[in-house]
Amino acid sequence: MDSLDLQVLSQARDWFNAGHKVWLVTVIETWGSAPRPPGALLCLRGDGLVVGSVSGGCVEDDLIERVRHGERVDKPSLISYGVTKEEAARFGLPCGGNLRLVQEPLRDASWIDEVLARTARHELVARTLQLGSGAVTVEAASRAESFQFDGLRLRALFGPRWRLLIIGAGQLSRALAPMALTLDFEVICCDPREEYHLTWDIPGTTFSKQMPDDLVVQLQLDPHSAVVAVTHDPKLDDMALLEALKSPAFYIGALGSRANTAARKQRLALFDLSAAEIARLHGPVGLDLGSKTPAEIAVSIVAEIVAVKNGVVLVQKKEGSALPAPSLSPPR
Repeated sequence: MDSLDLQVLSQARDWFNAGHKVWLVTVIETWGSAPRPPGALLCLRGDGLVVGSVSGGCVEDDLIERVRHGERVDKPSLISYGVTKEEAARFGLPCGGNLRLVQEPLRDASWIDEVLARTARHELVARTLQLGSGAVTVEAASRAESFQFDGLRLRALFGPRWRLLIIGAGQLSRALAPMALTLDFEVICCDPREEYHLTWDIPGTTFSKQMPDDLVVQLQLDPHSAVVAVTHDPKLDDMALLEALKSPAFYIGALGSRANTAARKQRLALFDLSAAEIARLHGPVGLDLGSKTPAEIAVSIVAEIVAVKNGVVLVQKKEGSALPAPSLSPPR
């Protein structure tokens, strides 16, 4: 799941508590090029207001019209779209994609409070819906699990937001933080140096004046966490990396040249880190985009973080995509 689904749940709870009739719609199965994965959520209000998405916009209008015209299910029900080529075209499903949904009335919002509270504590939880009775339970889940639907029971995972810890509050961090926020990361910047923390003013971020290694330990980094060290000060960067590399954080990177990275790895090897832990370090940080400016370097860093988060092979060009023509003179 992504944090958009947590936002959908939060809005559903608020509408329900305000006295509105509310329905949740969950993607349970897709075929073809469906734009939203199983588990994706949409919330419908009785007057047709909607938040979230189950098809990227293809079938939402039809769902809204169903509610506005009185088709208001009072128990969990299955809905299918795109079962024929003509219907797929009518609903705008790409490449003849098909879509199966569960629509359910929201009768109690207490389980939403539990999901939101536990994910805020960086827990991964599973919500189970019994289609026959509409009963909902919430319990701990593991990252090895995935969305499940067997015709009688729907089990969806909800996890904490992805978060990025930036060590250092310089110009590069000022470019990196807003990009990460746009990608829906929780962003924490850490810099104990007074000349930097007094001028940090990036809205939507959290700032810490602690020593970075202390903060890394305090945050209890999990598989939803990324760390990027960009101070160029080994006393700050290396100590934070030493703790981060022992954590389950999914991405750990450090700014520096190839020579500086090699020297850093030699320093880290003097501590209680294994070769496998040191090998987790992404350095030089970011994809090789020929970046020169802080903004370009920030783009390369967030691109690599997203690639690692999504589990894709890091390549510089997609197969079959056009290559830039060689330049006879340097660009101006």
